[in-house]
Amino acid sequence: MKMLINVPETVVADALRGMAAAHPELAVDVENRVIVRRDAPVAGKVGLVSGGGSGHEPLHGGFVGPGMLSAACPGEVFTSPVPDQMVRAAAAVDSGAGVLFVVKNYTGDVLNFDMAAELAEDEGVQVAKVLVNDDVAVTDSLYTAGRRGTGATLFVEKIAGAAAEEGQPLERVEAVARQVNENSRSFGVALSAVTTPAKGSPTFDLPSGELELGIGIHGEPGRERRPMMTSGEIAEAAVDAILQDLTPRNPVLVLVNGMGATPLLELYGFNAEVQRVLGERGVPVARVLVGNYVTSLDMAGASVTLCQIDEELLRLWDAPVNTPGLRWGV
Repeated sequence: MKMLINVPETVVADALRGMAAAHPELAVDVENRVIVRRDAPVAGKVGLVSGGGSGHEPLHGGFVGPGMLSAACPGEVFTSPVPDQMVRAAAAVDSGAGVLFVVKNYTGDVLNFDMAAELAEDEGVQVAKVLVNDDVAVTDSLYTAGRRGTGATLFVEKIAGAAAEEGQPLERVEAVARQVNENSRSFGVALSAVTTPAKGSPTFDLPSGELELGIGIHGEPGRERRPMMTSGEIAEAAVDAILQDLTPRNPVLVLVNGMGATPLLELYGFNAEVQRVLGERGVPVARVLVGNYVTSLDMAGASVTLCQIDEELLRLWDAPVNTPGLRWGV
């Protein structure tokens, strides 16, 4: 497989150097693998820290900035960051108002963020944690006990980030983050396998005439394989899988997310089908976001995330945000 890299061993460091050059508003520590908004710590503001394996960009580093994350910790490709990164990030963003860790539910991430929380608290930083586990496709998959954390991570980081930006206290920011996660469900589909730089070839075999329903963002197995389906059929399968687990009483936020190699032309067409299915199922839609946000390197495919919201969550979603990967209202 051809990749626009130097060598696999330096792919994350090279990307961080490039990010630093493109975004002077961020303080990018290439050696220690921490990305921090340059004005941190902000007086009286709760710090939001997240992170995970690289390969899901713009998640998480692309979501650092006003209105979203205070810092992010990138690990090696598809590998959890280490506690030292998280402790360093927490110290860099703590203003005395406390720090919220946003953790996707993968075993390595959970263990390392738990350890980092203990270490940070030993250094006098008040830490709260929220686990994101929105994927309805499977339970107890590769790398995970329980449900996987996927697209809802963006909703949690944006909405909790807006609450923090307003100066809301740690317990409130944590409660908002938990509410968003509890109200969110996701389902993904792969049209091709993912190729990591270290392996240089697809990490699993997916024949050209098949797709995998319920795929994870590291190429973890899904629910089932089927012969290739139309965009409309995939939308029905994804939305119905979510609605079996979530019965919205309020309007929803919709994320139609590309896995990395699916062009926007196809994603917007897929969104049209998702909107059709939601309309047929009687689900009102408040806002829609389409694009590549929680990706899996070069995997072709998409995921759908729905988040049931109330007026307060919608207000926080609409609040200004200014990050490399998400920006409006500024």
